[in-house]
Amino acid sequence: MQDLIVKSIAPFLPKIKTEVSLESYDDSAVVDDVLFTTDGHTVKPIFFPGGDIGSLAVSGTVNDIAVMGGKALALSNTMILEEGLEIEVLERVMKSIGRYSEISGVPVVTGDTKVMEKGAIEKMVLVAAAIGKRHPFMDHNLEVASSYRKVDSRWLTDDNVRDGDIILASGTMGDHGIALLSFREGYGFESQVQSDCAPLNHMIGKLLEVGGVTSMKDATRGGFANAINEWCGKSNIGIELVEKDIPIAEAVRNASEMLGLDPLSIGNEGKVIISCVPEMAEEVLKALKADEHGRNAAIIGKASKGTKHVMLRTEVGGRRILEPPVGDPVPRIC
Repeated sequence: MQDLIVKSIAPFLPKIKTEVSLESYDDSAVVDDVLFTTDGHTVKPIFFPGGDIGSLAVSGTVNDIAVMGGKALALSNTMILEEGLEIEVLERVMKSIGRYSEISGVPVVTGDTKVMEKGAIEKMVLVAAAIGKRHPFMDHNLEVASSYRKVDSRWLTDDNVRDGDIILASGTMGDHGIALLSFREGYGFESQVQSDCAPLNHMIGKLLEVGGVTSMKDATRGGFANAINEWCGKSNIGIELVEKDIPIAEAVRNASEMLGLDPLSIGNEGKVIISCVPEMAEEVLKALKADEHGRNAAIIGKASKGTKHVMLRTEVGGRRILEPPVGDPVPRIC
């Protein structure tokens, strides 16, 4: 997907200078201090353990604003519906959108609805977008970080990780992808694994209030492995991780082993990875653990100029490079 965007989509769009531009491929763009993001959702099935396409659309879009250091102000919701879709299904999705809009505190203020002939799409496709402004605690957060080392960006961009920064994960990895795949294929793990789908803007606000965060990313499509490698490439810094410290639920680990999947390459919808200055790492971890969405958070490694890759120290004492996934191991989960 990244190659497709870089080679066949982005080159045909004019390069207009903005503070965080399209070419940065961050979670949101920033234009005149306004954050803007959009996200399409084609999840199959549209209802799954722990969530549905509606909760997914709201959570994922709000999180894209939050991880940049922004505060989402409003959402749009575009729905493309298959002809003949049951009204009960539509209303169930809309109730979920309303509920998660209320949980996140971000209202849906506009949208569009289209219908396509039966068989042209599968039930529905949602496209959500959001605008936001700079979070009230963002300047404080960067002031704390800047008291320990130079910070080059006004936002929590992917290129802002530096040597010595501590890397944290907000919780267990791979929950969403395994829950959805198991439910879809009937493997039976869905009784043990629920999707982690959740808006994280309130939790992230607490981290900014603590201060010292330098970059943040939600590990969605491609999972943890893809997200951490984006940091490595864009920041031009190696990252050293301790495998046993990366939180993975036992049921997810067992399901991944049975299916031949790497839980670090499976998408999440309610987890973020965080880099912060080392002096604030314990305080950031404490704030994470105090929130319901961060109770399984952990310090998992650090950025290091001693390597050019994402290096994983294995449980048996060896070292291996954690590569980004070549393809999508679990398609249509978001």
